[in-house]
Amino acid sequence: MAPTNDHPGEQAAQDPIKLIGVRDAPLSVDEVFAAVGDDAAGGVALFVGTVRNQDGGADVDTLGYSCHPSAEAEMRRIAEKVTAEFPVRALAAVHRVGDLRVGDLAVVVGVSCPHRGEAFEACRRLIDDLKHEVPIWKHQRFSDGTEEWVGAC
Repeated sequence: MAPTNDHPGEQAAQDPIKLIGVRDAPLSVDEVFAAVGDDAAGGVALFVGTVRNQDGGADVDTLGYSCHPSAEAEMRRIAEKVTAEFPVRALAAVHRVGDLRVGDLAVVVGVSCPHRGEAFEACRRLIDDLKHEVPIWKHQRFSDGTEEWVGAC
C-alpha cells in the first residue's frame, strides 16, 4: 500500500527543531543522533564536519572557530527554513567554536524524515545553508607558519 499524506507520520512534526547550539566544548554525534530520533521517521541523515589536516595543498596544524553573537539565532532561522521546505520529523545542529585540532568535530547536523530521500535532501540543505549563511569564521594555522581567515558568509 502506498503511503498517503493523510497519515501523520508522512508529514512534518509540529515542533521538529530539537537541538540548536554553538558550543566551546567537544561535540557528540550520539547527542545529535538521539535528538533526531522519531518513531515516524524512516530516514535519518547525519553530517559530521571534521578538521582536516590540509587545505588548498597546505598542511593545517590547528584552527579556531569564532562567531558573531547572532550565530545561534541564524542557525535557528535556517533550521526553520529547512523544516518549512521538507517533511522534517526532527532536526538538530551544533557547531563548535574555539581552538580545534585535526580530527576534532567542527559541526554535527542531523535530520529525520518519513523517507530517506527527504532526509538526505533536508540534511544537505541544512549544512550547506549553515556554512554559507551563519556568521562563523575559521582561522587556520598552517605548518609553514602562515595563517588564513575563512568566513562562513
